[in-house]
Amino acid sequence: MDDLIIVDCQYDFIDGTLACAHSHEAVAWLVDFINTHEVRALYTSDWHSETNGSFKKNGGIWPVHCVAGTQGAALDPSFARDIKQSANRPSKENLFLKGLRDDVEEYSAFHGMNAEGKALHDVASSHVYVGGIASEYCVKETVLSLLQSGRSVTLLVPGLGWVAEENHKKALQELKGLGALLVEA
Repeated sequence: MDDLIIVDCQYDFIDGTLACAHSHEAVAWLVDFINTHEVRALYTSDWHSETNGSFKKNGGIWPVHCVAGTQGAALDPSFARDIKQSANRPSKENLFLKGLRDDVEEYSAFHGMNAEGKALHDVASSHVYVGGIASEYCVKETVLSLLQSGRSVTLLVPGLGWVAEENHKKALQELKGLGALLVEA
């Protein structure tokens, strides 16, 4: 069975401090994809402390976002509410946290860890589907890491949210050029 890696579909990237374009549509599309395909869902979450170095107030470039334990860090509730198969709903086994270190900007979820101490790269299958937010940052870097590890990647374009559409389109072309398959519908 192939895996679907759902990158950072969290409140702050949907309706919060870093709300991204097409994020509501992306989440709805991903829920439908999970319900209509034989995949194992793996979720990633940005998970920062208040002192994270990527925040503007701490010398970084981003507004405060996805602070551990806050509403901003919560996954979109439709994943828990609307996914039919309980094994594909977010859980301690299939939720991988990244961005835990204050001194490192961690866009890629490749090394994200679940509550059982397992890394995403240790459990992901040889072929993965990827969707989530934001296509030009965390999705892109996660896909690059997966490709570099020798995995086959199918990027689900309707299941993506983005910061800036022009950069979204550039990221898609770059990933396609590096071997990712793009599914447009």
